[in-house]
Amino acid sequence: MVSLPYAQLSGFYFFYFALLGALVPYWSLYLKSYGFGAETIGILMALLHATRIVAPNIWGWLADKTGQRLRIVQAGSFVTCLIFVAIFWQDDALGIAMVMLGFSFFWNAVLPQFEVITLSHLGEKRDRYSRIRLWGSIGFIVAVLAVGWVFDWISVRALPIIMLVIMVLIWINSLFVPAPPVLAASKEVGDGFLKLLLRPQVIAFFVICFLVQFSHGAYYTFYSVLMESVGFSRGEIGVLWAIGVVAEVVIFIYMHSLIQRFGLRWIMIISLMLCVVRWLMIGLWPEELVLMVVAQTLHAATFGTLHAVGIALVHHYFTDKTHGQGQALFSSFGFGAGGALGAVVSGYLWDGLGGSWTFYVSAAVVAVAIVLALVWIRPEKVQQNPV
Repeated sequence: MVSLPYAQLSGFYFFYFALLGALVPYWSLYLKSYGFGAETIGILMALLHATRIVAPNIWGWLADKTGQRLRIVQAGSFVTCLIFVAIFWQDDALGIAMVMLGFSFFWNAVLPQFEVITLSHLGEKRDRYSRIRLWGSIGFIVAVLAVGWVFDWISVRALPIIMLVIMVLIWINSLFVPAPPVLAASKEVGDGFLKLLLRPQVIAFFVICFLVQFSHGAYYTFYSVLMESVGFSRGEIGVLWAIGVVAEVVIFIYMHSLIQRFGLRWIMIISLMLCVVRWLMIGLWPEELVLMVVAQTLHAATFGTLHAVGIALVHHYFTDKTHGQGQALFSSFGFGAGGALGAVVSGYLWDGLGGSWTFYVSAAVVAVAIVLALVWIRPEKVQQNPV
């Protein structure tokens, strides 16, 4: 096998998730600086997720059909930069919404296809995926701490400048990633994908992904707002976000061993249970620093293990020629539809019931996912390719 381009692959994840580290914790504060209410912020944040419903599936189908996965990643990264430049001339909700829709349509198409590129480079050594992906978590930590510290000294209105610089670095890094071996296009890809998708366990898996990301809607949209409202500084908020991702890095390091020991089914179930605990803690005791630190360490379960298990199950459920569409659907149905609806609903719950009840609802949603996982998720009983 050709030597693994570890630096290029890891670098892409580093910059991609550094952008998330600047965007997710602080974009709601940026929107709040314009005087928008909770409902408006919830809807605007939902747009970042909404484009994942469509964009990854369009680009996933195109990548599987043409085999030009890397070119799609490079083009998507470049167009993301171009569109985002328009944010510097927007100061109302509609203008900001249009830019968010535009840049996220291309940005959200990039990661699912890069996941396939990474797995293709790894070949039979796919257990090393977590060791590459953890650099994304490190990028998030660096960004969330640095940006939080900066915003204790300057206005949050400088956020778009920081984000644009990171976007350019994502695009530049993509130019140095070597193309993996590509599969020939096949006319049977679409039919094969649908047959693989419409199996009960696979459907249950995607519903669980949807519910998990729906439950994260309140966290990604209003966690920083909640922490600020109970007296934490923006620098302290950044540290809390970083603690969660440090825990995520640790779990990625040991993920291969955990999967071998406990299996995908039980790692998923235990992680879902810990997700319920986390949302209840945030809802009940947001002002308690020690408990918030504990809750943030549970990000290792609510994102780290569930993401790694999700990637592994997509790879298990789908064939080589349908992995692009499988990863795209994993992104679009969970992070896209689930995240978007979760952000919108959390905005209305926040105004109507308050922050605590918003997180209680998140916990209840994950409880439903636990039941589905207990009943349906049994990977060993599913053949990869029944067609």
